[in-house]
Amino acid sequence: MDKPITRRKFIRSNSAIAGFFILPSGLRANSPNGRLTSAHIGTGGKGAVDTAQIAAHAKTQVVALCDVDRDSLEGRGRKQTGDDRYPDAKKFQDYREMFAEMGDKVDIVSVSTPDHTHYPATMAAMQLGKHVYTQKPLTNNIAEARALMTAAKNHKVFTQMGIQNQSSIAYRTATHLIRGGLIGKISKVHVWSFKNWGYDGPPHQGEDPVPAGLDWNLWLGTAPTRSFLKDKYLSMQWRRYMDFGCGTMGDMGIHIFDTPYRSLDLKPPVWAQATCRPTTGYGLPTKMMVKYGFEPSARTTSDFEWTWYEGSYGPPENKGDLGLPKGQKLPRQGAIFIGEGGSMLLGHVAGPRFFPRSVYDKLVKPDLPRKVNHYDVWIDAILAGKGETSAQFDYAAPLTETVLLGVIAGRYQGQRVEWDSAKGQVSNIPEANRYVAVVNHRNF
Repeated sequence: MDKPITRRKFIRSNSAIAGFFILPSGLRANSPNGRLTSAHIGTGGKGAVDTAQIAAHAKTQVVALCDVDRDSLEGRGRKQTGDDRYPDAKKFQDYREMFAEMGDKVDIVSVSTPDHTHYPATMAAMQLGKHVYTQKPLTNNIAEARALMTAAKNHKVFTQMGIQNQSSIAYRTATHLIRGGLIGKISKVHVWSFKNWGYDGPPHQGEDPVPAGLDWNLWLGTAPTRSFLKDKYLSMQWRRYMDFGCGTMGDMGIHIFDTPYRSLDLKPPVWAQATCRPTTGYGLPTKMMVKYGFEPSARTTSDFEWTWYEGSYGPPENKGDLGLPKGQKLPRQGAIFIGEGGSMLLGHVAGPRFFPRSVYDKLVKPDLPRKVNHYDVWIDAILAGKGETSAQFDYAAPLTETVLLGVIAGRYQGQRVEWDSAKGQVSNIPEANRYVAVVNHRNF
């Protein structure tokens, strides 16, 4: 059975919301011209991009927009989501109200909200039989990611996580060449980002007036109650705090982890160990290094190692150990694969580079993959009623699990966090499992 989305009580005064689960589900394509009708939760920032990309497909029609911030939905929304481009779309602040009113008029849903609200909105959509595109990381909680993966299978819906960079020709080429054995089995992977989505200080104090049009209670979702503070949580700043985001790992790590994780056919790790400052229980570290242990795959050596660096810890040092020539500069974000027959340097959304130069002698008219549109792959699969998307939830959830184990390790700096993926629990630090399982923080 799916984990219920009712971790928070519905607004009792609206009986329509409380009953939205009984609406009929399935593909409807209500538009007179046979296009898939879409609803979009989160219309500012990345939500604007996701909405526009989905709307650009010839077989879609936007019928609903939802955002907890009326300014984003109706004001800035004209520039960001293109209010002029979606004149017939109904607008809502609460996605539950949107589903109650529009549930039988919507085929597909995008969820482009802060990490902590991915799960309830995505689960609600799938329980109504909607195909879902959810931004990365899939959730900020391992148990929630697993629950979404299970629900997607149970409801037989097409899903996609928003790691759109994986569809670039650069990353698809890198995956193709690693899988083709160009540099042999891989013994080490180093992955890094210069970003420092963290906060090392004490909890913020005080309270600012909530801007007109923002429903702060809806924005908080299932997270613990926090006072509104200007310039502290909104406008991407939420990534810095444990209640809402996953730090740099959730922002850039999941993008950059994807290519080595996919190309090496890895499963979730068996342990993770972080180097960072002691946990505060509030903000994520501004710099961190995490070592992972994975079970070897057919594409790795038996002593395979994986290291992540963020903030001022990255990029990695000791370039001689990386198989790079003296003086070779590393990009500010990227990955390097160290194989039996050479190294591959992969800058973030940049073409792969191989060292030593003799590796290129093996590239004899390689049959390289083509670029694809990450959104179109999802939409086309829905229209065809068959096939897989490139980041469906049965792939997205284990990848998210890998990233989030590193976030949990950051709470236990210096300790090896042993992970039993089959059981979905930390085996050597029992108290760490409270950061794995779904926690009902509050009702609203």
